Amino acid sequence: MPIYQAPLRDYQFVLNELLDIYNQKELAGFDEFDAELIDAVLQGVADFTTDIMLPLNGSGDVEGCKLVDGKVVTPKGFIDAYQQYVDNGWATLTCDPEYGGQGLPEVVGIFATEMKTATNMAFAMYPGLTHGAYAAIHAHGSDSLKRKYLDKLVSGEWTGTMNLTESHAGTDLALLRTKAIPVGDDMFAITGEKIFISSGDHDLTDNIVHLVLAKLPDAPEGVKGISLFVVPKVLLNNDGSLGEPNSLCAASLEHKMGIHGNSTCVMNFDGAIGELVGEPHQGLRAMFTMMNQARLGVGLQGLGVSEIAYQNALAYAKDRIQGRALSGAKQKALTADPILVHGDVRRMLLSQKSFNEGARALMGQQALWLDEAERHSDPVRRKRSSQLAALFTPIVKGFVTDQGFKACVDAQQVFGGHGYIHEWGMEQYVRDIRISMIYEGTNGVQALDLVGRKIMSDRGAALALWSEEVKAFIQTSLDNEMLKPLVSSLMAATTDLEKATAIIATEAANKPDVIGAASFAYMQLLGITSLAWMWTRVAEKALMGLESGNADTAFYQNKLKTAKFYMAYWAPQTRSLVKQIESASHVICEFEDADF
Repeated sequence: MPIYQAPLRDYQFVLNELLDIYNQKELAGFDEFDAELIDAVLQGVADFTTDIMLPLNGSGDVEGCKLVDGKVVTPKGFIDAYQQYVDNGWATLTCDPEYGGQGLPEVVGIFATEMKTATNMAFAMYPGLTHGAYAAIHAHGSDSLKRKYLDKLVSGEWTGTMNLTESHAGTDLALLRTKAIPVGDDMFAITGEKIFISSGDHDLTDNIVHLVLAKLPDAPEGVKGISLFVVPKVLLNNDGSLGEPNSLCAASLEHKMGIHGNSTCVMNFDGAIGELVGEPHQGLRAMFTMMNQARLGVGLQGLGVSEIAYQNALAYAKDRIQGRALSGAKQKALTADPILVHGDVRRMLLSQKSFNEGARALMGQQALWLDEAERHSDPVRRKRSSQLAALFTPIVKGFVTDQGFKACVDAQQVFGGHGYIHEWGMEQYVRDIRISMIYEGTNGVQALDLVGRKIMSDRGAALALWSEEVKAFIQTSLDNEMLKPLVSSLMAATTDLEKATAIIATEAANKPDVIGAASFAYMQLLGITSLAWMWTRVAEKALMGLESGNADTAFYQNKLKTAKFYMAYWAPQTRSLVKQIESASHVICEFEDADF
């Protein structure tokens, strides 16, 4: 079975030293916790995920979910594990205390999510989708809906789903056909079919709260006619207890490449009774609350699975003996050296390591922006943080999952032939994490959203906010001799980003198709640059840790070495990406349909 060691020391570094969350007194609720409490929470999650969730990952993949007599049966051990998850209170961490939550900030919750997705991505999706449903009802639901559903969703007694996709309407939700007919008493009969519904049916809880996109009879055309409805699997009595089953079912289970332990269903709604979330025809706004929550969660899948794949690849590289180092035998007592001595193995491992730690820092920053957008006492700061979080949502979803998948492939490659064999676990990680690049908006859509909506539509206002922050950091770091090489690399990357942004802005007016052709390369460019920013900040804090006389010298020195590798290996890729944007985008647009 694969091994896993939760990166608790790295969490402490990001939270305490890099982001300084224990001194964010202007954020509501941040004064109610300290490092001792947060360390204990994360240690508890680490113990649960390692001891309970990890052993079920491989067996859940082999057994998968089954549809028996119209009901989904989850793999052996999932029911007991989920009950322990609920009993331990892990479902409540970042939820509103008014509904039974613990009220912890998002910047803490994301690391709990990373550990869950690292140890058992399929299992983690059940509570993950529930949190998205909770967020949508909490933000947009009426008081009546909140009273009916939030307590049970927060506790984990019930789970939730998102029902968006239809067979003919994937990303283009304007094409959806599911109908909602008023039947009196603010109730609606929902009829239609949804596909690819993660956690659509299962035996973990007595009720599942489906959030379903549908159109009312008087709905305008396109996405402006979409409404969102709460449609429970089991209807509620007046006293809130469970009543009769609703007229919906899982018609079939999808046969998937990975995440076999999660039930991906085709859902049929046949006049199922539901209630409106928010205002009529405003479902898109509520949907994006769910989607943005989900996109952060998917990005964490990219990071979490990449982390466990890296840990196992590293352990294997230290243990597997094969050949000798080019500079001579390193382990003369052995018949061969561990493969860790080989340059290409070291390259792959360092690429994974530097990506994982840099992405973890970026995820922490993204979560802190989300917390500031909700909790900061200054409305100007709230707006600014909201803009930055919106800008980076395609990065944490698209860039992180793209590179997380590649990191898993590298980890598999370290194992050689054994990486292709099920018993080592690597092929499952590659299969599982592949979906992260597709669902919750494919990464091509994320890139187009980044360039078309987040960069072009507001004339780069959010990007300018972030650029100002990066330039201010560079300016204050120029006198630090130890940081100068890293700062120089960061400056080069930001210059490349500015060039690419100017190219797209210039071309977009006359050739709008260039936006689509250049968007993917631009997303990678901004992603690599943003991690360069994080690594330079990490290096600054590591130097401060060394100067303070902190006993954890090896940890800080390792951070500095890894930062140096990132800037030498990853950061120079921005140059070729600028060239792609400048040249290849035009070539793409020159092709006629018949040329393919």
